[in-house]
Amino acid sequence: MRAKLTTTFQSLRVRNYRIFATGQLIKLIGVWMMFIAQDWLVLQLSDDSATALGVVVALQFTPVLLFTLVFGRLADRYDKRMLLFVANAMWFVLALGMSVLVLTGAVQLWHVFVFAGLLGVGNALETPVRQAFVSELVGTPLLPNALGLSSATFNTARIVGPAVAGLAIAAFDVGPVFLISAIASAAPLVGLIQMRASELYRADLPVGGARDSAKVADGLRYVARRPDLMLPMGLMAVMGLLLFNFQITLAALAKTVFDTGAASFGLFTTALATGALAGALAASGRRGRPSVYVVLGSALAFAGLATMVGLAPTYWLVVALLVPTGFFMVYFAQASNQRVQLGVDAAFRGRVMALWVLVFLGTNPVGAPAIGWVAEHLGAGASIWLGGALSFLTAAAALLWQLRRTGGRLRLRWAPLPRFYVLPAPPATILQLSRGNVEFVQR
Repeated sequence: MRAKLTTTFQSLRVRNYRIFATGQLIKLIGVWMMFIAQDWLVLQLSDDSATALGVVVALQFTPVLLFTLVFGRLADRYDKRMLLFVANAMWFVLALGMSVLVLTGAVQLWHVFVFAGLLGVGNALETPVRQAFVSELVGTPLLPNALGLSSATFNTARIVGPAVAGLAIAAFDVGPVFLISAIASAAPLVGLIQMRASELYRADLPVGGARDSAKVADGLRYVARRPDLMLPMGLMAVMGLLLFNFQITLAALAKTVFDTGAASFGLFTTALATGALAGALAASGRRGRPSVYVVLGSALAFAGLATMVGLAPTYWLVVALLVPTGFFMVYFAQASNQRVQLGVDAAFRGRVMALWVLVFLGTNPVGAPAIGWVAEHLGAGASIWLGGALSFLTAAAALLWQLRRTGGRLRLRWAPLPRFYVLPAPPATILQLSRGNVEFVQR
């Protein structure tokens, strides 16, 4: 057990990564508190309009759609540490300004719209740079573990933040929550200042003219020539559009279907994040590049569970289903992320990760208004199960495409007990689901 824990948290032995992870944890707890407060504030200011909530999410992620590829190019040309400082400083100033508006009672719905859009610009810069910066903190051998721990940090904050925010909103209203978030967002700035530049792993990065000539189009062509990168990115694009909108759907589900308060909405988010944390820790133990079938299997599991969440008839059944849903949501996202990061050349990492962020987050502004409309007119449950069902069909189609491309075939056989196996591929990857086996065989 001790050896397993040591392996799981081995990246924390690296000083720069430890400082980075600490700053991210503090900031992200505040960020999730702010997201809960923002969603609740929008519902208060818009008479419980799920469409307005969808517009806020769309504004928050539209800059990701517009600017991420450009900012990814910056990540391959300039000092990532400096770029992260600029992005986090922008976030701090905006969060502080928004907290003043809320605390003074001057806030209006259009203020939230503007705030969400400006935060999106900072996020469009920070996210691809942060994704690419992790490899400089720990080096390639520890990269799978560091990516898993970064996801665990994110999901730990996702558990703590909403739980604290739900209680704080119930006790003090949304104003103090925004102020706490603003203060917490200064933590990464302190951490970036404390890092030792001499201990960063930059030996394998391009220098001189190679960095100056980095072009967005070159990154796109690089990915287009790599089917192993295209599959997880394409799958994430579709599922990000249809299913990664729990910020909207869970708020609407709590308030309009089950008629609960902010604390209960926080419980939904906390249940999802609890499973997500377990999924992140499970992914952190991975030592190499995950198989494509790990990506596909976790995508099918995530989509199937999400469909059941949307169809669940009771509040507590939703809470129970959100835990395994969160597990496979992050396990799928991490397997896809690790498959991309561990398969890309260092010279293209910034631009490729910018494209990854684009398909992961940039699909939200396209899908969020539609998801909000479905939640408002057909019900919050329908907005979840429809997205889950369509995502399941997409993952199944991707599986068939992969089998056809590689010459593999499916073979079913019955087993007496439910099991789940993932064996290294090639030559064979076996997934046993429920009482049956699904065996992937390479010819």
